[in-house]
Amino acid sequence: MASESVPSKHIRLTSHPGQQGSGGAPAIVWGAPSAAERGPVVGTTTNRSQRNVIGSHSGSYGVYRALAVAAGSLVKGHRADLTDTAPTDLIGPHPQWCDAEKIVSIDPWGASVQNVFADFLAQGYDVRPTIAVTKAHIHLPEIKQALAFQRLQVDGRILLEDSSAAVTKIAVEPVWWLPGVAKRFKVDEGSLRRALFEETGGMYPELVTRSDLEIFLPPIGGQTLYIFGNPRDLADPAVTLTARVHDECNGSDVFGSDICTCRPYLTHAIEECIRGAQDGGVGLISYSRKEGRALGEVTKFLVYNARKRQLGGDSADKYFLRTECVAGVQDMRFQELMPDVLHWLGIRKIHRLVSMSNDKYDAITGSGIEVGTRVKIPDELVPADAKVEIEAKIAAGYFTDGAVPTGADLASTKGRGLE
Repeated sequence: MASESVPSKHIRLTSHPGQQGSGGAPAIVWGAPSAAERGPVVGTTTNRSQRNVIGSHSGSYGVYRALAVAAGSLVKGHRADLTDTAPTDLIGPHPQWCDAEKIVSIDPWGASVQNVFADFLAQGYDVRPTIAVTKAHIHLPEIKQALAFQRLQVDGRILLEDSSAAVTKIAVEPVWWLPGVAKRFKVDEGSLRRALFEETGGMYPELVTRSDLEIFLPPIGGQTLYIFGNPRDLADPAVTLTARVHDECNGSDVFGSDICTCRPYLTHAIEECIRGAQDGGVGLISYSRKEGRALGEVTKFLVYNARKRQLGGDSADKYFLRTECVAGVQDMRFQELMPDVLHWLGIRKIHRLVSMSNDKYDAITGSGIEVGTRVKIPDELVPADAKVEIEAKIAAGYFTDGAVPTGADLASTKGRGLE
């Protein structure tokens, strides 16, 4: 028998029953009325007989875990010590947690496994949290500017003397219930499984060989939530909720690239959330890892070049065409799964949605959440080089309280030269 320091050269494949998910694997009944009846998600473990999912925890970071094990920096099968890791704020449970129609892409019990699955942990099952809830302060120069121009005021609760904002911060990893995901996208589950198998280079053979395993831990990024005010108020439709659902844009969000409106819109939304929380409401930023419309940064930068170098330069009327020429599709974010985290928070009404996206609005309202006012980005916050983007999006159906540009207007909207 091989020791922990000398791994066995024998590899046990997981593509057939008997190697995984048999015997000691807990059953998962998605949408069950309690955690005990639902059952725990058991992913990363050296005891394959306990596994009841496809894939492993931590999304794309699972690859780094493998590198750490191979390099000898991490002991294979390390079990996390979950002492004192419980959420700083209790979220739920909410009725949506037990509705298999409302939540299909995250584990609603993922933040509280230490309590709700304590019996399984005591029996030696490697049950890991897929959601973590903590407290934090965020510091943004735009908030300092808002204070300087007296658009915001320090209140000592939400906005502090050092101009930082107090937030509850929540990290969420994806946990896909494949039958529900397929239904959400109106596709056959078998077709979904085959596409996932083929487009990941056959990385997960259980997708096509193990129909008895319905849970998939996809190797993708998750979401981070920033809550301004009392998290419990999110589930109270009588408390005014200001919210933005934001998709990752590293170039703008972090480095301030001016070819898009992402950071200006994000920081504007944060200001609106702070103001709303100070007025007795609650604010929410839901930040999803979907870089470059889920096409990735390499594709995004290639599209930038194509837009700038095309005959006549960058223009709004060819904004989406250039993306489609490179990627084969205009957008792969597909907002159908996005509302799940809102349902996990118990949200039933968003009073002020800081977003112009018709796709996000349709997904949210289509999932049964009421939306009151929609808030567009102020014109003065749109960078000069991002006017092509914003005009193209408005023409394509994005919300605006102004005029919708015509074809002639779009053709005349030009950006600057290549960055």
